[in-house]
Amino acid sequence: MSNDATDYQVFIDGQFEDATSGEVIEVYNPADNSLVGKVPACTAEDVKRAVQSCKAAQPGWRKTPAFERGLIMKKLAAAINDKVDLLALTISREQGKPLKQATGEVLCGAELLEYHAEWARRIEGEVIPSDDENENIFLYKEPIGVVACILPWNFPFYVLARKLGPALITGNTVILKPSTDTPCSALILATILNEIDFPKGVVNIITGKGSVTGKGLSEDPDVGFVTVTGSVPTGQKIMTSCATNVTKVSLELGGKAPAIVMNDADLDAAIAAITAARISNAGQVCSCTERVYVQSGVAEAFMEKIKVAMNEVTWGDGVKNPEANMGCMINRDAVETVHNMVLNAVGQGATLLLGGEVPQMEGAFYPPTVLADCDHSMDIMHEEIFGPVLPIMVFDTVDDALALANDCQFGLTSNLYTSSYHTALKFSNEIQAGELYINRRQSEAYQGFHAGWKQSGIGGDDGKHGMEEYLQTRVVYMSY
Repeated sequence: MSNDATDYQVFIDGQFEDATSGEVIEVYNPADNSLVGKVPACTAEDVKRAVQSCKAAQPGWRKTPAFERGLIMKKLAAAINDKVDLLALTISREQGKPLKQATGEVLCGAELLEYHAEWARRIEGEVIPSDDENENIFLYKEPIGVVACILPWNFPFYVLARKLGPALITGNTVILKPSTDTPCSALILATILNEIDFPKGVVNIITGKGSVTGKGLSEDPDVGFVTVTGSVPTGQKIMTSCATNVTKVSLELGGKAPAIVMNDADLDAAIAAITAARISNAGQVCSCTERVYVQSGVAEAFMEKIKVAMNEVTWGDGVKNPEANMGCMINRDAVETVHNMVLNAVGQGATLLLGGEVPQMEGAFYPPTVLADCDHSMDIMHEEIFGPVLPIMVFDTVDDALALANDCQFGLTSNLYTSSYHTALKFSNEIQAGELYINRRQSEAYQGFHAGWKQSGIGGDDGKHGMEEYLQTRVVYMSY
């Protein structure tokens, strides 16, 4: 496996190009600070050319039968599988996750494209009854046109596929804008598109600062839909920019997922699931457990077990330790932010059970950390941590747990561990979140629907409902 740095080019109208600025952005491995690659710093002019390429290609792509679009997507998925080793190594180097997990991300991304390709024969309109005996009402589902996909750094390839798949199968053309922290894997996709002669202009891939590229995409009148996975501030900026042309947005933003552990829970299963969730991608997952509420009857046993489980987590350089449970964080600034949150929680009265110290080593590492004696007066129970830190609070009744779980500005996912169907149904009906996982960790199904409440977002991804985000309707009233 080579660790050499690569000079990349963007992919506009089927051609590889440098940015018109001539400037580049350097991408570093957060585990060892080595240079991974250099990518173009696109200008507003580059963004406009990418949009115009998509606009020109969209009528032809729209008229391509959906079944044929599906076959092309399956060909792309197969080509991705052929490059899984290169893509996984690149993701591990640019993002920091263990190589085994990066491999899984690529394979799941290819599966997502295959899944959405199967919707080719399932995009359906409606015939609606009319009040007039001599009239039919037809509802058509149509592509929106040009779709801009603004991608996060924590799952750079999976989220790319999550947005690209439904956009393509529904007849839209796509501009992909990866994070400046993790752009290299997306530009490898560009080489794959080129190798399989993917239709020119249907997918464009640009790189650069969000203040230029993201703003340019969201303000362009020829972009019909902007879909974003990112932070709340990023989502707010995109919404503001999209308001200029009343452009449709879909936003998956922050999360503060609660995990509620009842007295009647299978404690060992809950511990295993919560630990796996909290260390996933070094805690940098918007949908995984961010705070735990444990019922008083099992609190002492839970504290002992979670400390042991988190202490047994293996972590290190994701390339040198491909089987590690956890890699590094995205950069040293993220480490500092998380560490300051831990120090602040301790200052507000939390008890540090495990971790809580910045390792004296190269790279952006932070150890699995457990905080006990937390309560809702503490910032750490309300603010998104985005690191491998687990704050725990004890509660007494089911109603207490539900109130605490709902006392949050976010509402993406949630977890409940119980053997009571009464408790399970109560939470199913009253939790203020887009998803509830009962007796299991978070892991969205391709055929589900991943959508947030409150400040966690607008719109959603996956399944039938996620696919329909990329469609608009036309109603035809036909008298005869």
